[in-house]
Amino acid sequence: MPRSSSRIVLITIAGLLVTEPTAAQRPRARELGVTPGRFEPGRHNAITDVAGVRVGHATLNQGDSLRTGATAVIPHAGDLYQSKVPAAVAVGNGFGKLVGVTQVDELGQLETPLLLTNTLNVWEAAAALVDRTLAAPGNEAVRSVNPVVGETNDGWLNDIRSRPLTAGHFAQALDAARGGPVAEGCVGAGAGTTTMGYKGGIGTSSRVLPADAGGFTVGVLTQTNFGGRLTIAGHPIDPPPAHARFEPAEPPVEYGSCMMIVATDAPLSARQLKRLARRALVGMARTGANFSHGSGDYVVAFSTHESVRIPNDPAGVTRATLVVEESRLTPLFEATADATEEAIYNALLQATTTTGRDGHTAHALPVDLVKEALKQ
Repeated sequence: MPRSSSRIVLITIAGLLVTEPTAAQRPRARELGVTPGRFEPGRHNAITDVAGVRVGHATLNQGDSLRTGATAVIPHAGDLYQSKVPAAVAVGNGFGKLVGVTQVDELGQLETPLLLTNTLNVWEAAAALVDRTLAAPGNEAVRSVNPVVGETNDGWLNDIRSRPLTAGHFAQALDAARGGPVAEGCVGAGAGTTTMGYKGGIGTSSRVLPADAGGFTVGVLTQTNFGGRLTIAGHPIDPPPAHARFEPAEPPVEYGSCMMIVATDAPLSARQLKRLARRALVGMARTGANFSHGSGDYVVAFSTHESVRIPNDPAGVTRATLVVEESRLTPLFEATADATEEAIYNALLQATTTTGRDGHTAHALPVDLVKEALKQ
C-alpha cells in the first residue's frame, strides 16, 4: 500500500513563507537518522512485517468539516472467530472507549479484526465487525461475538458530532487490508488527529530480533492524538515563537488519546502479551507524551504464532502450547518500546497540514525543525 499523498500547502515559519512537501515527499524517522534501539526493522518497517498481518484504511476527507476514517488490522488470513489469537490489553490512561476490552482481559483472546476510528463512531465499527463475523462461512450458529474497536477524538478537525462513518466505510477498511508497506499520516483513523502540537496520524514500525534471541518480529501501529512536549531521540522539539502550530487556537489537551497495536510472531501467552503491551507505553513516554487527564491511551497486543492459536471448537479437554521462556522476554520488550517510539515519530513526520471543522488548521511537524534539533 503506497504512502498517502496530499496537496502542497504554504505555511509560515518564523516569518518565512515555505512550501510544505506532500506526505510522499516527507521522510520517515529513519531517513532522518532517528533509529530507536539496537534492533533492525523488518523489510517494510511496519506492523505487516509480522507474517500474515494486514492493514487497511478508509479515509473520509469531505467538504470543509469531515476529516476522519477507519483503520483495520487483521492478525491472520483465516477466520479469526474459528482460530482466535492470544491477546492482551494494557491501559496507560483509561479515558476512552475501547470496545471489547473486558472479554479480552477475561479470556486472553481476540476473535475479530481490530478497527480504529473516531470516538463517536466506535459502535458502528463494532456492528460492522459483528456483521462480518456472522456472515462468514462456518459461523452460521454463532450467537456471541466480541468485536474490538479503539478510538481517538478527532473532533477539533472533524465534525465528530455528525457521526459520519457508516458500515460501508468500515467494510472498505477491512476489504482494503493488505500486507507490505502501510500508508501513514493523514489516512484512515489518523485523518483528523493531532499530536503534541502538530498534525498527528497513523504510524508504524517493526523490529526483528537476532537469531540468538529467537529471530522473532515485533510490529507496532499507532493512532496518535495526544498531548505533551514533543521529544525526538531525547531532543525536545520547540518551534520558533512565530510558528503557529494550530490555528485559530490550540485544541484542549483533554481531548487526547493514543491507540497502539502490537503484533508479534513470537509464541506468547495472554499473560506474557500483557507484559509486552505495557512496554509500548514506555515507547510512547519517550516521545514526550503527558498522559493527560482526558487521554485514552491503550495497547492491544496479540501473537500470530500458530502454536498458541485458540480453536473455537477444540477437539479435546486439553491443549498443548509452546511459549517463549519467561527469562527470554527482554529483547521482545525492548523491540516493542523501540518500535512504538518510531511509529509515533512516523505518524508525525508523514502527516501533512490539515484544515477542517470551523476552519481549524493543524500544521505538520516541520522537518527542518527536527533536523536542526538533532544537529544540536
